[in-house]
Amino acid sequence: MAAKDTPIGFNNSGANKIPAIQLFNILEFMKPSFAPLLAAIFLLPAFTSAPADITVPAIFSDHMVLEKTANVPIWGTADPEESVSITLDGQTVKATTGADGKWKAALDLQKSGPGPFEMVIEGKNKISIDDVVVGEVWVASGQSNMDFPLANVIDADKEIANSTNTLLRQFLVTRATSDTPLPDVTGSWVAASPETSSAFTAVGYFFGKSLQKELQVPVGIIHTSWGGTPSESWTSPAALDSVPDLKAARERIWEDVKSFPERKTAFVEAFGAWIQKTKRADRPVADVTLFAAPEVSSTGWIPVNLPGRLIASGLPAAGAVWLRREVEIPAPRANKPLPLNLGSLDGYESVYWNGKLLTETTFQSLPERNWVRKGPAFTVPAALVKEGKNILALRVYEPVGPATFSKAPATGPLPLGNPWMAKAEYELPALSDTEAAAVPRPPTAPVNSPHVPGYLFNAMIHPLVPYAISGVIWYQGESNSGRAWQYRIAFPLLIADWRKQWNQKDLPFYFCQLANFTAKPPQPGESAWAELREAQSSTLKLPQTGQAILIDLGETEDIHPRNKKDVGERLAKIALAKDYGKNIPFSGPVFEAAAVEKSKIRVKFSPSTEALVATPVPANQILKSSNNTTSPLVRNSPESEIEGFAICGEDRQWVWADAKIDGDSVLVWSDKVPSPIAVRYAWANNPTGNLYNAAGLPAGPFRSDDFPATTINNKLKK
Repeated sequence: MAAKDTPIGFNNSGANKIPAIQLFNILEFMKPSFAPLLAAIFLLPAFTSAPADITVPAIFSDHMVLEKTANVPIWGTADPEESVSITLDGQTVKATTGADGKWKAALDLQKSGPGPFEMVIEGKNKISIDDVVVGEVWVASGQSNMDFPLANVIDADKEIANSTNTLLRQFLVTRATSDTPLPDVTGSWVAASPETSSAFTAVGYFFGKSLQKELQVPVGIIHTSWGGTPSESWTSPAALDSVPDLKAARERIWEDVKSFPERKTAFVEAFGAWIQKTKRADRPVADVTLFAAPEVSSTGWIPVNLPGRLIASGLPAAGAVWLRREVEIPAPRANKPLPLNLGSLDGYESVYWNGKLLTETTFQSLPERNWVRKGPAFTVPAALVKEGKNILALRVYEPVGPATFSKAPATGPLPLGNPWMAKAEYELPALSDTEAAAVPRPPTAPVNSPHVPGYLFNAMIHPLVPYAISGVIWYQGESNSGRAWQYRIAFPLLIADWRKQWNQKDLPFYFCQLANFTAKPPQPGESAWAELREAQSSTLKLPQTGQAILIDLGETEDIHPRNKKDVGERLAKIALAKDYGKNIPFSGPVFEAAAVEKSKIRVKFSPSTEALVATPVPANQILKSSNNTTSPLVRNSPESEIEGFAICGEDRQWVWADAKIDGDSVLVWSDKVPSPIAVRYAWANNPTGNLYNAAGLPAGPFRSDDFPATTINNKLKK
């Protein structure tokens, strides 16, 4: 029936429906016996669902890369019992939806060329997906060093300008969290080009570029990462619950998160009532310009230093206090958005920039009152950021006791030093003992949702399963370093979990060992980061795993080193050797055993065709490459062929040692330890080491002792 012939009331678009009021006016003139039947007929379209279109997850979209393998799942939703066909490269497969409206089929792409192809999915409607290529697909996941974009690497401009590669593509998963497994993610596929590649994961980009160049096939990177997140966030709740300690922590954290809104409401009501009862409500500012305007007399202002408690002669213990300081903006940063972070403070603040109110916090919006919390991070609008002198003013209302900054404010890369200038606006009378005892205590804030165990798995991994992939590259661990010993369980658990989810027993899983970071230690000793690296190395017991050693690629003052090219290429060497049959070295020297030989210790390494090499020790260390700062490197063992070794005797007091290569092993000794019992190499957050193999790959940190780890009792709690 043509659209123009469709009876009124039966057009699913609703364009020709009779409004309900008109319908019942008509029914008034109908015989009572016909009215109910006629009403049901006319109203039927309003209560009948339209046929559901075929849908597919976002990852099945234009420019996607499909795995060249025998079983490539394609799935989606449609009406129950609907027949669906999927066609690609002359191959057609069919599926029928179940009662739940879900369907799934599988393509055999073993013999397919690279493409590009069009994929057509057809049922009651048709979906056409353009520019589909067939090759290798890898998931890139972890925290901020995997999230680190190509735009920020060394020589980024040059790399991006030359990045055009239609066979290297990324699917960027939009960040999301969930307490239940989600059916889909948000994201899109893009091919590398000067217009797109700046947003690629830098590690994933260089990894994929190396594979694509060597294999001459399309390479797709599914990028799903989130900075600052622990491994437990990326592990499924079911897997976490298989480990008693992790199950208990997950249940406790989930309950804390879910109960917080109710606890927050109770606090806001109680604190509001207490303020009214004690007559300590905040007062309107009579004239903001007297405190926040760019030009204000310094008379009556008191110098104070932050961080710390706002205590000084002339400042009230409770009430409202203003803080001011000049912020000098250099010409290159003027008229550009400026990141501003208030540090960590206890109090309710209003923030002004050049006299303009930017943001304010009240006890209704900040239930963590009286608890140190991370200050809000936001951006000063570009129009307010002028060259030269700018004024940042903070009004801090504190109804109970002195406001406290446990961390000083900062404007992005520009530190805000001391002194600040402070001035009282008004003072509240001292609390009586009874009033002070009755102050409602705020609820403890739950962990941020990206840190909740299982939440990132539910939202950013589960929806990707069972998309056909070659393997996983992973860069994470910084957020687990305080629980390094527990990582020995948590990290292998994540790998086993993902393999189970993808139904691939030996899914390749290659990871980055933590790079060097923080100040170099003057003496050998303990290190949580070294213990985390050891936990990562212990994971190599799992089949089809590999570790890229980054102990020489970090920066002393930046947890996000900019050399991501070597990181991606080292990961690629592992994959090329282990998965693609390339006869190339992919690992540096790997510790095997240590044996005492009188006053020395002989360190042996796993058999390798690559000879041991002592590379030159650099004269300087990189402090921060983003601003090109370095400092002279102080040698621990100036006369030694190899830096980075330490030994101890029965007293377990570690000292720096001399070391030299002796054939396929290394001899280590120190005149201070005539009877050594144990040896360590590169055992520090930021060690100095120069032991490599002839392929230019570094030896990873190791120890021969089994002394108790400093993190052995640290567990996931909150």
